[in-house]
Amino acid sequence: MMLATEELPRNCTFSTSDWKALAPFWYPVAFSQEVTTKEPFAARLLDQRLVLYRLSNGDLVVARDICLHRGVPLSLGWVENDELICKYHGVRYNKQGQCICIPAEPNAAVPSRLKLTTYPVIERYGLVWVRLVDNGPVHFPEMKEWDDPDYIQVIPNSVEMNAAAGRQIEGFLDVSHFAFIHSASFGERSNPEVPDYPVERLPHGFRADYISTVSNYPHSMKHLNPPGFLWRRLFEVWLPFTAKLSVFFPNGQLHILNAACPVSARKTRLFVPICRNFDKDAPLQDTLDFNHQVFAEDQAIVEEQYPEDLPINLQDEVHIAGDKSSITYRKGLAALGLGRSFTA
Repeated sequence: MMLATEELPRNCTFSTSDWKALAPFWYPVAFSQEVTTKEPFAARLLDQRLVLYRLSNGDLVVARDICLHRGVPLSLGWVENDELICKYHGVRYNKQGQCICIPAEPNAAVPSRLKLTTYPVIERYGLVWVRLVDNGPVHFPEMKEWDDPDYIQVIPNSVEMNAAAGRQIEGFLDVSHFAFIHSASFGERSNPEVPDYPVERLPHGFRADYISTVSNYPHSMKHLNPPGFLWRRLFEVWLPFTAKLSVFFPNGQLHILNAACPVSARKTRLFVPICRNFDKDAPLQDTLDFNHQVFAEDQAIVEEQYPEDLPINLQDEVHIAGDKSSITYRKGLAALGLGRSFTA
């Protein structure tokens, strides 16, 4: 098995320094259910083409999506007896990534160079997570409620966005757009003011604890809001592109993990696993529909932002007091070593 190195992908849309700063972190690249024991699954992360497949014991293999014999994507092939088989010439690779058979020359010695470049992989929250460079331990996003038997789990469809992952995450953290972008779902045009809120820096990012009177119920359920109830929204960020939102309802808690996969500099696949410990018998489709509406409202505006690059230099855009989270986020990205013209 050949371990991954800091080799930039072909046609990389990131600068060399930005790609190397981002590659060591964990990102979701697929739903667990998308990766099977029969068909390899193709994904892309930071412009790197990946092939994923599942072994008969349930373990996952993630490799660079190329057969070194003649450059064909291995995701076009198939899986048989825990072996990944290239569609072009039937070259077979075992679970360690080593080529074990070249059908055209079954008795010839297999060249040592015919082995896959593989990547670390973790399966959690219904998602498959990958890091392209393993150069030491990094923090993994935490959503401990997901495994709590008191919570139900909801996995909405992913969102394909023509936007930079950094722009999407910053929009998720933004609390001053509720009254305008989400006026059709839960926001209130008559309640646009953003109260002050504390931001605490953490080793993996930061936490913002926001309390306001803006209800998180959809408009059709606003009557359930207790008079004078204050809504707490706790945001926690794992740099560079994962954030968790915990919303404290009158009868329980809702947790949303906003996990962005930077497919390329300006393409993002967004995964949003959700869990809650209330209304556990309510139809899940209602939750899925509401989540889709809210994220579609965000997508429509984030895809229109320009410059498309998230400005790391704070002087490039004008900030207000309510932007405390996004200011902290941009400073955190800069501390990772990302350039002033960071594109994802």
